[in-house]
Amino acid sequence: MRFLKWIAIIILVLIGIGVIGFQVMKSNTKKHSPETTLKYEDNGMDVEIVYSRPFKKERDIFGGLVPYGEVWRTGANEATTFKTETDLVIDGKTLPKGEYTLWTIPNAKSWEVIFNEGEYGWGVDFNSVATRNPEFDVLNIQVPVQRNFKVIEQFTIEIEGTPPALMFSWDFTRVDVPLQLTD
Repeated sequence: MRFLKWIAIIILVLIGIGVIGFQVMKSNTKKHSPETTLKYEDNGMDVEIVYSRPFKKERDIFGGLVPYGEVWRTGANEATTFKTETDLVIDGKTLPKGEYTLWTIPNAKSWEVIFNEGEYGWGVDFNSVATRNPEFDVLNIQVPVQRNFKVIEQFTIEIEGTPPALMFSWDFTRVDVPLQLTD
C-alpha cells in the first residue's frame, strides 16, 4: 500500500511540474510577442480582435520572415481571432456575425485576407506550417499593399477611418480592408 501511495505522489508532482513548466513557457513566449485585444465599437459596428504582436528586430519581414504566397496566422503565438457582433460587408461580400480566425496570404503587391470559422489553437504545426483548413473559409478577399512612410517596428492591427477600415501594419507594409455594416 505504501508503494502505491509513493507512486501517486510522484505522479502528482510530475503533473504539477508539467503544468507549471507549460505556464512558464507560455508566458516567456508571449513576452516576445505580447497578446493584444482590439475592441472597436462605433455606429452599431462591434468588433473584437485578439492577436499577438511580434517585433521586426532588424529582420526582413514580408518576403523574408513571413514568406510571400504562404498562409500566415496574421500575428504570432496563436491564431488571430476576429469577432463581430453584427453582419459586415467586406469588399461587397457579407461576413455574418460570429467568431472567426483571421488568416492572410501576403504578396508583394496584394494580400489575400481570409475569415475562417475553424478554431486552430496555435495556428501552426510543429514545422511552423499554418494549420488553416480552407474548407472552413467564410470570406476571402484580395486587397492592395500600401507603403508606410516609416518603419512600423511591432505588428499592429487597427480599425480606423470613416468609413472604418481594418488595417494591418508592419515594417514598411500596410494593408487596409474596408468594413461596412449591412443595410
